[in-house]
Amino acid sequence: MGSTYDVMAAGHVCLDIFPQFPDTGATAIQELMQPGKLIQMGPAALGTGGAVSNTGIAMKRLGNSVCFSARVGDDAFGGITMAMLEKNGSSAGIHVVPGGASSYTVVVAPPRIDRIFLHNPGTNDEYGADDLDPALVSQCRLFHFGYPVLMRRMYQNEGRELLQLFKTAKEAGATTSCDLAMPDPVSEAGMAPWSKILTEVLPYVDIFLPSIEEALLVLDREEFLRMKREHGGVELFDVLRPEDYSHMADRLLAMGTKMVSLKSGYRGFYLKTGSRDALSKMGQAAPADIDNWADRELWCPSYTVSNIASATGAGDCSIAGFLTTLLRGGAIEDSLRIANCLGWQNVQTFDATSGIRTWEETQTLLAGGMPMNEFTLDTPGWTWTPSLGLWSGPNDPLSQM
Repeated sequence: MGSTYDVMAAGHVCLDIFPQFPDTGATAIQELMQPGKLIQMGPAALGTGGAVSNTGIAMKRLGNSVCFSARVGDDAFGGITMAMLEKNGSSAGIHVVPGGASSYTVVVAPPRIDRIFLHNPGTNDEYGADDLDPALVSQCRLFHFGYPVLMRRMYQNEGRELLQLFKTAKEAGATTSCDLAMPDPVSEAGMAPWSKILTEVLPYVDIFLPSIEEALLVLDREEFLRMKREHGGVELFDVLRPEDYSHMADRLLAMGTKMVSLKSGYRGFYLKTGSRDALSKMGQAAPADIDNWADRELWCPSYTVSNIASATGAGDCSIAGFLTTLLRGGAIEDSLRIANCLGWQNVQTFDATSGIRTWEETQTLLAGGMPMNEFTLDTPGWTWTPSLGLWSGPNDPLSQM
């Protein structure tokens, strides 16, 4: 008997509030926002945010059947969040907490000024393994969980709730995937023993999808902080070398996951996968062509965007493209291009998902020849394949041809 849903999108959800700022010409936040000053604003947009919404709704746009699992309160924000999610899938897995305060984020994004997020985690902090219905998960081919680093019960007690959550999903027969987020490194979440937590949890996570900075933070917090200090706080995907990516991916694979993506902003989508034997044990959403997906190391540059509206949810949407290709039985090379195409679609609108196209429209975009951002991997062994538009690592079959 087939599954009822292609994917359960679980974890962190919030209501995003986007006040529209006027274009005053200011280039620093202190020029615009000062104590006692009245700023004449435009209308505010509302949307759902967090991995549950961003990845789940993007996967719905691509044609997947989606079930959501999260916690919200019975307040006004919770009602709006539920109503928005129910337009895109089943809310059967959402727990409404009487008297709970739903999560929200105010996105402060004036023109030409980097975004500031005013975030209340709300009921996300209370989400735990007891919110997951095994019978409902068993109806899903894929269980995708996002942002455990922003959900208190997921990292307290050395991640026991997170471990039980993924055990439940695997025992229900689903293929499992997990995305992170970037916490404040000096917060409770940032200082949690993530390397120890992942050692316990990753044997139950088939696909691990952090950004390169998130991966470095959870594997080696002190090295992350050292590099940030040394390089003036810049994005580390501009600093880390291809061999650093390979080393971190190898560490994560050794912990027990089957595939590792290290998202890298404008530098695109890096992916390294485990053996044929490992991939064959992934569950209902295992690759259709395991030989094509096994023992691979690939890096696909991102696509050129002339006008970026916002990068909110870009990583979540790229994950939606990657996972949808896997669910549809596609090739690993296609999964990276589609992931980057979904990121390209995302950054051209202010919110996370309104710019996401259908699967067919995405295929048409790619067939039309999208220009890529150029970057060169000068590490020995990496090979560029123009016909595929991607780099292959030293031990990847493409580099051996």
